[in-house]
Amino acid sequence: MKSPLQIRVFAHSLVSDWNHGNAHFLRGLCRALGQLGHNVRSYEELGSWSLSNLVKYEGKEAITAIDEFRATYPDLDIHFYRNDSTFDPFIEEELKDVDVVIIHEWTDPAIANKVLALKRQYGFKTLFHDTHHRAYTRPAEILRFHLHLFDGLLAFGEAIRKIYTDGFGIPRAWTFHEAADVEVFQRRPMKPVNDVLWIGNWGDEERSRELEEFLVKPAAALKGRRRIVAHGVRYPDEALEKLEAAGIEYGGYLPNLRAPAAYSESMLSLHVPRRQYTNGLSGIPTIRVFEALSCGSTLVCSPWEDAEKLFRPGEDYVCVPNGEAMVTEIEYLLRDDEARRQVAANGMQTVRQRHTCMHRAQQLNDIFEELSQ
Repeated sequence: MKSPLQIRVFAHSLVSDWNHGNAHFLRGLCRALGQLGHNVRSYEELGSWSLSNLVKYEGKEAITAIDEFRATYPDLDIHFYRNDSTFDPFIEEELKDVDVVIIHEWTDPAIANKVLALKRQYGFKTLFHDTHHRAYTRPAEILRFHLHLFDGLLAFGEAIRKIYTDGFGIPRAWTFHEAADVEVFQRRPMKPVNDVLWIGNWGDEERSRELEEFLVKPAAALKGRRRIVAHGVRYPDEALEKLEAAGIEYGGYLPNLRAPAAYSESMLSLHVPRRQYTNGLSGIPTIRVFEALSCGSTLVCSPWEDAEKLFRPGEDYVCVPNGEAMVTEIEYLLRDDEARRQVAANGMQTVRQRHTCMHRAQQLNDIFEELSQ
């Protein structure tokens, strides 16, 4: 396949990260592909769910977050479309002379299928990019896409890749993990003011029990002795009451671009994966692992198995088996400065050596070459 390539990316949103953790990787990947010399343009629906809720719930903070995004990523070429009668002529013009189209799985299937319908006429290649557990938990939603028309699949974990090859009959699929945008997600020279940081949403009942055991109960055990801060959106009143009772300070929405500062002013951070990633999809780390380690945060995790050997468990991060062990580990790492710093340094080293957006962009280059054969 010739280079540079004309690459087009359909995603739910790059502009908004409200309840949309994929924005981190998608932003960094598009930038990295551009740095490799490709011409990259992304598309998102005007009034997308994430962007609409960002504006609805965050008010002036939404404008500030969007301005910060544009200042940080001035090189990203983002076009908006309407999901109405104007889409067909818009996309017919946009996809002329394009080489590769990547469609992220949070794109409306009707939009994706209209793009796929133009493949034969225009001759571009298409890749479906899956960074969620729906293929495992709600496969009917994924089957709304005309999967047989894609030239290949990018799966953010080997377990997901196998679902597509063995379950959906997709012949060409690559394991394509998320990664950190290390140009943005770096350690900041800030004095720690928090003992423990949690960034994440309550989880739509997908990890409520886990958060009770590994966040709420440990915080209650440490109440009055440690400062624990939580950020995220869509916390029901019941969850907020539990945080308050445990002595956890709730900070609400944290724009993703401010996460490096939050990690840098906290001694430790926690990772509590949704239960899908600890059972049937074991081994898939979410973006929070990559971004925390990239920012030099000492990460303590509830149980999950690094089945694909992406990291060095016990060296890059610490896993604990239960809530009692979480309390013990937090106390130990807050006392032992050297141990805490060593874990943080190890994790940051592994991310920079193996898991940056540029690493993934280079992997995509190899995939593009395979598609041309």
